[in-house]
Order: sequence, then C-alpha cells, then structure tokens
Amino acid sequence: MKLIQSDAPHIRTKDSVRSIMLDVLLALVPAVAVATFFFGLYALFLCLFGAIVGELIEWFIVRILRKQKDFSFDLSAAVTGLLLAMNLPPTAPWWLLLIGLLVALGVAKHAFGGIGQNIFNPALVGRVFLLISFPTLMTKWTAPVRGFTRMPWDAMTSATALGVLKGSGFSEAIQRFSYVDLFFGNVGGCIGETSAFVLLLGFIYLLVRKRVNPVIPATYIGTVFGFASIMYLVNAERFGTPLFHILSGGLFLGALFMATDMVTSPMTLKGQAVFGIGCGAVTMIIRLFAGYPEGVSLAILLMNALVPLIDRAFKPKIFGEVKV
Repeated sequence: MKLIQSDAPHIRTKDSVRSIMLDVLLALVPAVAVATFFFGLYALFLCLFGAIVGELIEWFIVRILRKQKDFSFDLSAAVTGLLLAMNLPPTAPWWLLLIGLLVALGVAKHAFGGIGQNIFNPALVGRVFLLISFPTLMTKWTAPVRGFTRMPWDAMTSATALGVLKGSGFSEAIQRFSYVDLFFGNVGGCIGETSAFVLLLGFIYLLVRKRVNPVIPATYIGTVFGFASIMYLVNAERFGTPLFHILSGGLFLGALFMATDMVTSPMTLKGQAVFGIGCGAVTMIIRLFAGYPEGVSLAILLMNALVPLIDRAFKPKIFGEVKV
C-alpha cells in the first residue's frame, strides 16, 4: 500500500485567504461609511485607492518582479491598503498613501517573503514610515464636516482628543470632546478612528464569522483601562479618565483590527494575552510620558518584534513529551 506523508496542517477547511480577507473588508465597511459621512467623499476615495492600488502593487511585485505565474488576487493587499488609508488624516494627499503602500507591501511584506512571512504589520510599518518622513502632512487634523459631499479641507483645523488632553489637560479635552461623540464619531483624527461604535460592530461580525478571537483586544483594551485608572488616581487633570483613553485615538482600530493580525501575533492564547497586555502598557507609556500623544502604532510594532520570543516562551507541550 502506498502511503503519502505530507507536512502539517492536515485539517481541510473551506476557508481560504481570500474568504478571510473578504470578511475583514466587509467588517471595515461601516467604519468607512461613517468616515465618509464625517470627512466627506475624499475619505472614501482614499480608502478605495488604498485597497485597489494595494492589490495592483502586489500583482506587480509578485507577477512581474518575482515572476510567480501562480499569482491570484487574495485580497490581503487590499486589507493592508484599506487599513493604511484608515490610519491617515482625512486631508492626506493620494501620493502620500501611494508611498506608504509601496513601503508597506514592498518592504514590510514582500521583502520578508510575502503573505505569512512578514514579521511586522505592513500597514503599520507604512504608517510609521510616513509619520517619520512627512510629519506635517501626517498630523494635519481637521474637525468633521458632516456631509458626504463636503471635503475635509472645507473644515477648520482641529486638534485630536488626545492632543488636547496632553496639551491642555482633561477639563479642556472633555469640554471639547464628549464621551458620546468619541463613541459614535464626530471627532477629528485619522479616517478610521472617528467612531468606536462602528469599529466594534465590525469586530462583532468577525467574531460571529470566527475569524478572530477576543483575547488580544480584551487584554489590550483592559490593560489600557487598568493603566489609565491608576494614573487617573495619581493626577486626574493631567492624565484623564480611563474611559477617555479607551474611546480616544486609534485604540479600537488598532486593538480590534491590527493587533489581531494572525501573521504578526502569537499563536497560543497565553501568548496572545501577553501580547495584548504588552500593547496596552506600551500604548499608555507613550501616550502619557512621551512627546507624541498617540502610541497604538508603535506599541503594536514593538510587540510584533517580540512575537517569536513570546511563542517560544509559551510553546505548547507536545503530547507524550517528558521533560528530562
């Protein structure tokens, strides 16, 4: 009898990279729609530009430069492009997004071998590269314009909630940004972080579809809440309330859709918990004590670098293994 031996995994499933990525794109649709309402059609253009051009860049790299004839559009580059667009200010020029896409896909993803081989989240690498290279364009915030046909440059320049907290204190921040606005939207910031509510809806969709588990988001947001609670007791006016930190900035976008990237996060549940706690702690250290008011992107990238060590530390015991 002829036996065929192959490498693991051996479990067959109907899921594919394309179907998983399609669910992620669908989960982000409400956030894109709300961003379009608050920041205008140009925000929608940037999101579509990121997704479509991201796929074209990946096609060029794989099919033309790497000469792989079996290339097919698996939508992973579209997810990277969309997430990168959602991490930009509403006034970001299209060429800025194009540069970020080239870095995200060409350097952060395909320099490591392509899908499944990258160490760092490609979209966040692209964002941090743009933040360092074009700080003025990447920190040009505007107040919401509330209208699909209006453009973000029609709005007045405005600071973000975390920027006001760091610069003027909690009393000024909560006067300008209510908890209701922070939860449902209607606040300035990156395209994809204006509404925590719709991001949560999209994440629930992924949970129902069993595309993610809640360990990383729960430990990430829980750590931010715990850290902020301690600092609130130390100095409420300077550090703000825990709820303000949870609803402000890119925490929901990062914790729900970027820290959960299955390629760049730990494999075991214990490892994922450590990863989430680390992301939360680094985020708060940067927010409260560094010169930059937001720390989500840098925190996730730093913890991405530690994933091999976390996986080694929480490597599951092999069945029947006996320690000598």
